[in-house]
Amino acid sequence: MSTMPIVNIDLIAGRSQEQLKALVQDVTTAVTKNTGAPAEHVHVILREMQPDRYGVAGVLKSDEK
Repeated sequence: MSTMPIVNIDLIAGRSQEQLKALVQDVTTAVTKNTGAPAEHVHVILREMQPDRYGVAGVLKSDEK
């Protein structure tokens, strides 16, 4: 069976490149461990949003105190 897991992660922008690299590595490790898919088949897509483009309970994250 050929598998190509695709993991989408939505984040509010602001994390360092090192944090994002570590996240991709850790997610890839977890997916390979739990699905048996080889790492080279695991795709991790990071989508960063600006705080003024994301809200919770009617409040933009950029407006939170």
